[in-house]
Amino acid sequence: MRITVLLGGVSAEREVSLSSGLRIAVALREKGHEVICLDPAEGVLTRETERALLATGVGSAPPSLDALAGLSSQSLSPALGTMTEITDAECVFLALHGGQGEDGTVQALLDLVGVPYTGSGHLASALAMDKHLSKVVLRAAGVATADWMMAPADGLMNAEDVGRQLDWPVVVKPSKQGSTVGLSIVREPGELAAAVAEAFRYDDEVMVERFVPGQELTVGILGDVVLPTIEIVPVKELYDYECKYTPGMAKEFVAELSPEIAKTLADQARKAFVALKLGGYARIDFRLDPHGQPWCLEANTLPGMTPTSLIPQAAAAAGVLFPDLCERIVHLALTNRDRLRS
Repeated sequence: MRITVLLGGVSAEREVSLSSGLRIAVALREKGHEVICLDPAEGVLTRETERALLATGVGSAPPSLDALAGLSSQSLSPALGTMTEITDAECVFLALHGGQGEDGTVQALLDLVGVPYTGSGHLASALAMDKHLSKVVLRAAGVATADWMMAPADGLMNAEDVGRQLDWPVVVKPSKQGSTVGLSIVREPGELAAAVAEAFRYDDEVMVERFVPGQELTVGILGDVVLPTIEIVPVKELYDYECKYTPGMAKEFVAELSPEIAKTLADQARKAFVALKLGGYARIDFRLDPHGQPWCLEANTLPGMTPTSLIPQAAAAAGVLFPDLCERIVHLALTNRDRLRS
């Protein structure tokens, strides 16, 4: 099968996307597929470039905003729909993270040119990417999610109001970013303004959310299968960008949960998947508080596929090796396309 892997792009998660996409390409080639890697920022990658990028891996911090701005100016995104690497593909495997790759923009473009792609459709992608809107939908669907406030456009929040409505500490984060880019835990009123300003560097909307203490858990969904729940224990208090993508900075393992809590988590993950109209595969993140109550943090429509990423670990725990996981995601994309056509 002819498969084009879209990777890289111009979001703050560019390096994560490159790592995910290159691993996917290697895995699909192992399964006998013809694979091209296409970076919307720089074009088709040569095999030499692929090898060099694979050796580099993901850094401990995201690329600078200045570096990303330079890539944005030369981005091929507007022309993607006319490129033969897209139009001749039997499937596009989306390994983009954040930005236009995960917010529904690329998905809508592929819908227009009629090429099947992995993951969720354009509406679901946009909805899940917007943390404020997704929390509104999740709460309406009966999925528990922590209370939150949105910062005004000028960034000036009344710390007294925040403390009264959410209590301290709070989590401040860009509303439409991933990989904890621009995220801070704020423990006292005097730290709030700086955290909000930092988050606004990465997005035009900023969320302030009640901090939920407890275990960090994630539930992967592959088609109609709920994968084993993975627990994450970072070496630092915050499971940040460095902990996520630096080997040894976090321990990840199949969570040991009571049958009741395991069932609740699976049910909540399924509810979130359906409520947000997700498709193919996704990862739903939770915090489990000391009282055994799970709180949904967000849904990831294009979860990472790097060597330290969680969906591959959950799939492996279910007996699905990485090449088989990638191929199954492709088959889900084609099955969904056939269903929509029928």
